[in-house]
Amino acid sequence: MSVIDVLACLYLRHLNVSPETVDDPDRDRFVLSKGHAMEAYYAVLCHQGFLDLDDVKARFSKFGSPYIGHPNNKLPGIEMNSGSLGHGLPVAVGMALAGKMDHRDYRIYTIMGDGELAEGSVWEGAMAGPNFGLDNLCAIVDRNRLQISGSTEDVMVQDSQEERWAAFGWNVLSIDGNDLAAVDAALTLAAETKGKPTAIIANTVKGYGSPVMENKAPWHHQLPNVEQYAQITADFAARKEAVLRG
Repeated sequence: MSVIDVLACLYLRHLNVSPETVDDPDRDRFVLSKGHAMEAYYAVLCHQGFLDLDDVKARFSKFGSPYIGHPNNKLPGIEMNSGSLGHGLPVAVGMALAGKMDHRDYRIYTIMGDGELAEGSVWEGAMAGPNFGLDNLCAIVDRNRLQISGSTEDVMVQDSQEERWAAFGWNVLSIDGNDLAAVDAALTLAAETKGKPTAIIANTVKGYGSPVMENKAPWHHQLPNVEQYAQITADFAARKEAVLRG
């Protein structure tokens, strides 16, 4: 829920790809490095017509189903299997470098979790992006400050992410990642930036949209009971109405 605003804005407003262009060499590419956010990604892919919502709901996580808990690139619209954290940015760097070498205009986006940033491979990619002038690359950090074992600052101190990415030579934008207008503006600025890649530090709230889950680390993997499920769905229905009115 922390990352759904970024995913929705990216696919509805910025990503140049559709069910009809999934094999077009000039399509934009997206890598969900934070693979455990796949449920949010399914929702967006279904909304955009890549997948059938009823089929996903009927077969999600069942034996033999392609709709597993992490990205599966056997499904249309998914570029890369992910979930082994730390791989998304280096692969996105490779995709962006290939685009430059092939003189193509497509853009690459990746979303990482902040807990993921303890992986060393992330920082190899972070060093390579500016080195090769990959202004066709945008890395988004879902900075909700919680991971499976608790606060990111208790597990591996990260602040200031803005200063760290800037030190590696990235154009850095720090935003409220649950504010659709802020996300939209940041993605626009990223596309306009030349000579270096952009890192968007999306400051978000884990479980955003329902007080049942907000800012509570156990919801990294917790299952709701019947009462919690009813409250969560009611909360999100109210949020949807508020967004549509706004």
